[in-house]
Amino acid sequence: LIRAHMRGVRVRVVTDSDHEDEAEIVDLRGVGILVIGDQREPLMHHKFIVIDGVEVWTGSMNYTVSGAYRNNNNLIRIRSSRVGQDYTREFEEMFLEDRFGALSETDTPYPVLTIDGIQVEVYFSPDDGVEDRIVDVLRGAEESIDFMVYTFTSDALAEVILERAKGGVDVRGVIEKDQASNPGSDYERLRQAGLDVRLDSNPRNMHHKVIIIDGSIVITGSFNFSRSAEEHNDENILILYDVGVSQEYLLEFKRIFEIASP
Repeated sequence: LIRAHMRGVRVRVVTDSDHEDEAEIVDLRGVGILVIGDQREPLMHHKFIVIDGVEVWTGSMNYTVSGAYRNNNNLIRIRSSRVGQDYTREFEEMFLEDRFGALSETDTPYPVLTIDGIQVEVYFSPDDGVEDRIVDVLRGAEESIDFMVYTFTSDALAEVILERAKGGVDVRGVIEKDQASNPGSDYERLRQAGLDVRLDSNPRNMHHKVIIIDGSIVITGSFNFSRSAEEHNDENILILYDVGVSQEYLLEFKRIFEIASP
């Protein structure tokens, strides 16, 4: 970012205020890059970059050494001016208008679009009703639901997963072990219902927030399955309807699932 800034590229950054004292943020500001903090208690939980308005990187990875090299994370790169507009609008809502969390508006330019024949949906929380949309997509599962998530405390998502399991859908899941015993976690509820939900084995963090449905639909982004993600934090998700993309995520799921434990 500093090298890009030095060669004349416009670099703008939004971060969660809890991390404004990090050395990297201090370095960015030290060379004149404008960094805006959210200045509030809920999290600015996005992890996305927009490059030249036409390329978006997003997913679960924080831009830290642990995020890149120690924790289980995913990033997806999309080249699309329309997706670029969606994420730029979300960025400028925070950067230019100082609107975070509940002050956000439902104003995504292209929430549903097609890229190279692949249907893609783009949603931001807390303004777009992300949890309801995930519930709707899960309700359409016919064969399988595979998920891996850092935090699972959403009763709405647990209920629709249990509903589909009762309907014969094969459900498998992995939850970050350090989060599974927290108050409100749905881990035990899912286990007691007989679902094959496991705890990850990474000594660091299993930080994914991914659902793969019927091996052909992927939901990914920054959105943990929690009330905070739905109602308070700034978050984003992508829903991608494509077997090829789904299989890439399914490979990662299987790798983590096979070494996870009940």
